[in-house]
Amino acid sequence: MLSSRELYDRLASLFPLRWWSDDPWTVVYQSVLVQHTAWSNVEKTSASADLSLSAVSAMSDEELERAARPCGFAKAKSGTIRALSSWYASVRTEADGLDTDELKSRLLSIKGVGQETASVILLYAFRRPVFVLDAYTRQLLERLGFSFSSDCQRLEYLEKGLDGDVSVFGYYHWLILELCKAWCRKKPLCSSCPLRQDCRRGSSEPVSAS
Repeated sequence: MLSSRELYDRLASLFPLRWWSDDPWTVVYQSVLVQHTAWSNVEKTSASADLSLSAVSAMSDEELERAARPCGFAKAKSGTIRALSSWYASVRTEADGLDTDELKSRLLSIKGVGQETASVILLYAFRRPVFVLDAYTRQLLERLGFSFSSDCQRLEYLEKGLDGDVSVFGYYHWLILELCKAWCRKKPLCSSCPLRQDCRRGSSEPVSAS
């Protein structure tokens, strides 16, 4: 089976490399908006509402909830964004002096921030070598034929051979998303997938007649 580095290289040959955002605060609030919704809704919300740190600080709770509404769970998400705005404003000046575990612990203490959201913020906003392990990644690894029994094993596989390279970690996450949107969907398009021959599920599917 493919090593993690081989999988990354294969994906990088198929899709352009992409980073979440160069603005750390944009990463923070979008990581909340994207929970349980499509990325297109996050883009729509970001384009229609000013959710910069200063704007969020000036908004009423009702205004912030209204801005988050296109992404669903507006009350919960607006509350989390409000809490994160205060947290981020206070921590950004001292973040360089905090180790990754401490930053993660502080993030996880905020209501509405789970492991995946914390990983996104640590990686893309603070450039820490934390791999984002989400449902798409777990699904892909299972279909490729890996039988990991825990997320620790999945992360050990994914991070092996990447030398803790923050850029690669960040690009890798988006590359997996692109593959899962294009081919490795809930109902996968195995017959045309470029990873077909390296995939347990894909290699067992019949090739569609042309």
